[in-house]
Amino acid sequence: MTRDELLSRYAAGERDFRGVDLEEVCLDWVNLVQVNLSGANLAWANLTGANLTEANLNGANLNGANLYRASLSSANLSDAILTGACLVCANLADANLRGAEVAGCTFSHYHFELIYNQYVNHKYCHFV
Repeated sequence: MTRDELLSRYAAGERDFRGVDLEEVCLDWVNLVQVNLSGANLAWANLTGANLTEANLNGANLNGANLYRASLSSANLSDAILTGACLVCANLADANLRGAEVAGCTFSHYHFELIYNQYVNHKYCHFV
């Protein structure tokens, strides 16, 4: 799926995009509040500054995704693959990261308590 197709369908009121393939798609600064991208492939996608507040990203593949300054407040990232993703300056307030794979992720230092309190394995994470 392309950026334009996703945004057009979202603007028309569609919110359910389970399992879509958005690998390497540039979605910087998009507004996708309450979108359902569970099981979607967002590997290497550019989500810089994206508004994903209350999004369902359960089981999504975000391997290597750039989520710098993205808003993920109250988002469901449970069981998501975030290996190597950049979440520096991302808003993770009330986000659910339980079961997420975060090896090699880069987080802002203030995310440590959130990650630690949700028992996410942060062994190979970077906090800047």
